[in-house]
Amino acid sequence: MGHHFGNLARVRHMITYSLSPFEQKAFANYLSKGIPNVWRRFSSSFFKVAPPMILMYMTYTWGNAVHKQGMRKNAADYENDE
Repeated sequence: MGHHFGNLARVRHMITYSLSPFEQKAFANYLSKGIPNVWRRFSSSFFKVAPPMILMYMTYTWGNAVHKQGMRKNAADYENDE
């Protein structure tokens, strides 16, 4: 019961390899694969995310306009006041 998180189970016959972060290139394939990948991910999710956000923005602005209109005073109600 007193095992640490990394040693919860004993795994046998599995070999893992890793590369030191100092031996990796930080910006490998940045221009050739990175920018097209960003464009692909943006264009695939834009039409899923944008319509609800536009609808909520339009609802918000409509609600603010109706609120401002409701808060105005009607000048005809105060014509006979002295």
